[in-house]
Amino acid sequence: MTLFLLAIAPVFIVIFYIFINDKYEKEPKRLLVQNFLLGAIVSIIITTLLYVIIEIPLPLKNHESVFEQFIKAFFVVGLTEEFSKYIIIRYYSQPHEEYNEPYDGIVYAVMVSMGFAATENIMYVLQGGMEIAIIRAFTAVPAHATFAILMGYFMGKAKFSNNRVILNLTGLFLAVLFHGAYDFFLFIDFIPGIWIGAFISLLIGIVLARKAIRKHQLNSHFNIHKER
Repeated sequence: MTLFLLAIAPVFIVIFYIFINDKYEKEPKRLLVQNFLLGAIVSIIITTLLYVIIEIPLPLKNHESVFEQFIKAFFVVGLTEEFSKYIIIRYYSQPHEEYNEPYDGIVYAVMVSMGFAATENIMYVLQGGMEIAIIRAFTAVPAHATFAILMGYFMGKAKFSNNRVILNLTGLFLAVLFHGAYDFFLFIDFIPGIWIGAFISLLIGIVLARKAIRKHQLNSHFNIHKER
């Protein structure tokens, strides 16, 4: 039970942070739970299926090949995981009438992503123990949240724009880019010290994510104090 709680605690800290920053029009808790569960179950299933499909033509066997680890980080892991979240946000969350301001893109993207992160984290922590729980609380979980905020920022803009397709795909692209970069530097750990690149990319992502949150707060449809 202790390991389970350690696995889900950082997930709910992220959710609470995003929820309290939804300043002007809170989303229905029922809908938030639904998106979380879709991320925790459906997104995991989609990711697993995509892993199998992609790995058939890409038998990546050389763990010390920089090129193969690049393909694995950006296309096998980054693209499949972020795409599995993207299609839930795009086809379930975004069309909903409660998705009625740009910040909602961040809210629902984070809910789906934290559902995914919760399932993933539980599996890793139950296998690896307390040390893994602590490490992932400050790395993998914040990383998933950051990728989701970057994706959600553009998907939040997309619903209220004539360039919906471009903005949606821009969000997916950025999530894959940062996810891939983060994993790539961790995967090529056979190069001494290269892992620091993962934390640099994560730090850049966090800075951009914080700016994205503030910008959507400022431009909320329900912010009566914003400049007209």
